[in-house]
Amino acid sequence: MYIVVIAWLYVVILMAVLENSFVGGLMTLTFYGLLPIAILLYLTGTPKRWKRKKKLQSSEESETASALTDQPVGKADGSHPHEN
Repeated sequence: MYIVVIAWLYVVILMAVLENSFVGGLMTLTFYGLLPIAILLYLTGTPKRWKRKKKLQSSEESETASALTDQPVGKADGSHPHEN
């Protein structure tokens, strides 16, 4: 995937260098190169972000559940377990 990005940026940089003005070259580089590549990399990384988010949520839920089960339990009469 990254080889396609590198090749496309190479072509766009050559196109930008051949523009008549600096502003035209900058616009070519931005709108033909950087913006489409940024969108492409964002879209191809979306499934990884979803998986990472689900994994983080599941780990937080398991930590919350384990924290709730580690709480000291009082006696049946409601007193604290360490009181005499």
